[in-house]
Amino acid sequence: MIARDRGDKRSEFWILNPNPYSEEMRKKKSSLVRVISSKTVFRGPVFSVVTDEVEEPGNVRARRDVIRHSGSIVVLPVDDSARTPRVLLERQYRYAAGRRMWELPAGRVDPGENHLAAAKRELLEETGYTAAKWQKALFFYVSPGFLDESMTVYLARSLRKGIAQPEEDERIALRFFPLAQAVRMAMTGKIIDAKTIAPLLWLDKKLTRR
Repeated sequence: MIARDRGDKRSEFWILNPNPYSEEMRKKKSSLVRVISSKTVFRGPVFSVVTDEVEEPGNVRARRDVIRHSGSIVVLPVDDSARTPRVLLERQYRYAAGRRMWELPAGRVDPGENHLAAAKRELLEETGYTAAKWQKALFFYVSPGFLDESMTVYLARSLRKGIAQPEEDERIALRFFPLAQAVRMAMTGKIIDAKTIAPLLWLDKKLTRR
């Protein structure tokens, strides 16, 4: 449970509902699609690209170029020790976007790796923090038109500070923001990372629901 500041009203506690998305839903594959042929045209350390000839529902036959990715996790670290919850964000340069961005900690799930274990690993590596309480929050596809990467978001609470273990090519700055400020940043274009915007709005909605 997380306390939320209500101004001159007494702080209240809100119980966050369990994640409505199941492992079965995430892993389910449609039996309505027939793959006629499939060819891997690129294979890299992070993702691969395949060209498939498929027959989809409605007798649609098409070529689909798809980026295959093992999936990612996103961590929503919340300091719930005060009346007003604070969210830990990190700022780093993103070459593809050509700019520095405020983001939640996130990373790729290694093939066969447990998603929660990956979330704990990424939080420690990128921020140095560990969390005593974990809850699955969201599951979504990043861009399902051509990319099969999914993202699973975990809420992390009861944080404890430690020593970060970033990769050699990572230069990460950390800062706690009051949740209300982080939401304003998302709504005014100061946070433009989709995997960060969605969890912030989710948490704000959960805490304001009566």
